[in-house]
Amino acid sequence: MATDKNIGNEKTPQTNKTAGKPNVGTGRFRIVFFVMCLVGAAIVFKALRTMLVKRDYWETVRERFTKTNIIDPAVRGNIYDCNYRLLVGSVPEYRLCIDFRVIDKDTIAQRKAQAWRDSAFVADLDSIVDGLNLIFPKYSKAYFRDRLERGFKGKKNGWGILPPHMATYIEYQQCKQLPLFRERSYKGGFHGDEVMMRKKPYGSLASRTLGSLYKDSDRVAKNGIEEAYDSILRGVDGVKHNTKIRNARVDFSDKAAIDGNDLMSTIDVDIQDVAEKALVNQLKELDAEMGVVIVMEAKTGDVKAMVNMTRLENGSYAEIYNYAVSECMEPGSTFKTASLMVALEDNRVDTANIIDVGNGTYMMHGRMMKDASRGLGRASIKRIMQKSSNVGVSRMIDERYGKDPKAFTDGLRREGAGIPLGIPLKGAQEPRMKTPDDKTNWWNTTLPWMSIGYESLLPPISTCAFYNGIANDGVLVRPRFVKAEMKDGQVIREFPIEVLRPKMCSEGTLKKIREVLESVVSVKDGTGKRARCHLFRVAGKTGTAQIAAGRSGYHSGTTRYFVSFCGFFPYDGPNRYTCFVGIRKWGLPASGGTHCAPIFAQVAQAVMATGMNHRIPEHARDSNAVMRPTVLAGNEVETRRVLTDLGVKYDVVDTVKKDKQAENMLWCQVDTADSKTSLVRTAVEKGKMPSVIGMGARDAVLALHEAGVKVKMKGAGRVVEQSIAPGVVFKKGITVDLVLKQNTKKK
Repeated sequence: MATDKNIGNEKTPQTNKTAGKPNVGTGRFRIVFFVMCLVGAAIVFKALRTMLVKRDYWETVRERFTKTNIIDPAVRGNIYDCNYRLLVGSVPEYRLCIDFRVIDKDTIAQRKAQAWRDSAFVADLDSIVDGLNLIFPKYSKAYFRDRLERGFKGKKNGWGILPPHMATYIEYQQCKQLPLFRERSYKGGFHGDEVMMRKKPYGSLASRTLGSLYKDSDRVAKNGIEEAYDSILRGVDGVKHNTKIRNARVDFSDKAAIDGNDLMSTIDVDIQDVAEKALVNQLKELDAEMGVVIVMEAKTGDVKAMVNMTRLENGSYAEIYNYAVSECMEPGSTFKTASLMVALEDNRVDTANIIDVGNGTYMMHGRMMKDASRGLGRASIKRIMQKSSNVGVSRMIDERYGKDPKAFTDGLRREGAGIPLGIPLKGAQEPRMKTPDDKTNWWNTTLPWMSIGYESLLPPISTCAFYNGIANDGVLVRPRFVKAEMKDGQVIREFPIEVLRPKMCSEGTLKKIREVLESVVSVKDGTGKRARCHLFRVAGKTGTAQIAAGRSGYHSGTTRYFVSFCGFFPYDGPNRYTCFVGIRKWGLPASGGTHCAPIFAQVAQAVMATGMNHRIPEHARDSNAVMRPTVLAGNEVETRRVLTDLGVKYDVVDTVKKDKQAENMLWCQVDTADSKTSLVRTAVEKGKMPSVIGMGARDAVLALHEAGVKVKMKGAGRVVEQSIAPGVVFKKGITVDLVLKQNTKKK
């Protein structure tokens, strides 16, 4: 109890001591509250001022720092030839720009940045100009100095350094080593805008077949395979936005882009190159107006080469129009084969039947029919075809179908001559064949002239497809331009072979037609004798058509001719090819046998010389020679298979540690003292640049694509240089420049 009293007595004096004085805690609270009210009022005032008074200014700043709904373009797919050699590819190039003005000069920091950028540019201008001239020697120092000074005086942003030239990745990296340009883009102002460009490593080769875009940097297809298969190649664009974070712009993907798939075309670069060179040489010699060559694989209808050449004003030739599919012309005497097939199939003639050709002229329904050469007198139909007699063929058809011309036109349709092919390329024309049903466009002279290749209009590819059916055992297939769709190097879809006529005619008729076509080339005085090849037999038919000058007819001014030859090779081989050659020229002489058959022979011999089935017979081998082929670096499994098939002995030198798993296995040839072939196996470490030196283009592209590297090639042959050294650590998506050369190995 005493304790409680003491405690109470102690508190009483303390309470009494503070009685009557003001409360200090309450005063402090009032001060804090007042300060907080002032701060709150200031914040509200600042917010209102920002939203109302300076709203436009901050909206502008926001737009500068954040960009929304930016199209993230998909990378367009590549186009390869049938041997996986790159024909068309999307390659990143860079538009070099410099910003001479900072984004916002209202802040002290930005004004300092502007002052530093200006002073650095003035001090380093000479070094920058010298460096740019070394990187781009095409442009003078004076050009670069004038270009940069004009941009600097105008304080222009995004000022192009090389309009309209684009820089490669290597050139861009070299520019980033120059003074001022080596600084980060927000500091120095230099930057390169990446643009995906469509490039053709083989230049203009097959350019009309492959097609193009309306502009190199655009993604709108214009023609050719690019346009026909645009939905596969173009991919799906994505959407992104970017914003500035700590003086750097960062992209954020809202919807990822889906890159386009690749296509494997039917084009063979080697055959295309041979056909183009042979045609151009002949066109120059004739000073011809235009020329076409088509090479087609018989069983598949694959178009291995399609050349379209037009004479330019300076006398050179270039591919500017796809005559093969877009130009309908009177086929001339190559059409006589279709006429004969109808008559044979209807049992109205036989190749041994005799027709009186006389002196090579014959009046038919009031109009004179003439032969190019003197008359054959009484000759068999086979002989008439060998000499390509207009009188003989027209009399044969007119006498047997004159009272029933519809039976003839129905026969043409039955066998597939002049039927629509459904070519997928833009601008492709369908054949225009007359029929007796159209009374307004059918006269008594139509049938005999139609039988020899007039009165009808066909694109060259229709003639080629018809002869291809004869080569393919009577099976007419649609010409094919693309074999497969690919993704990341893997085939995801194959385009099937499309049969248009499973049986063009009976076996008996087909055999007789082939025999006739072979004799056109093989007989001593046949019109197709210049198409003859010494190591294998060929078959075909010549054609010469006079071109009408519109309503003025065939005899107005200097006469134009379309001369041609169409046939197949080898005559008695399992794997046949069909080749059409056509040339349009002014005046005489004009002969398909003289002007086109030699081109056919050149192409046929080149194709057979590089064919997969070409083997050296045992009796032709030199016992003293070492039959050892040159081996390029490349795929180990494929090379072993080829060497085994060829009977070449080899050993393997394995440099890979057995406990180490290689990402890719590559090999190269080693010439040993005993003249054996040795394959050296090497490992490619993951994340490091593989070596493709010594490889062919196909294996090099495949190896680098598997490693996640983009490829840009220059030249042809085997790889002799690569821009990024083997073993260097790299980031996926980087581009490697390859230099290819022929015959790099010393003999």
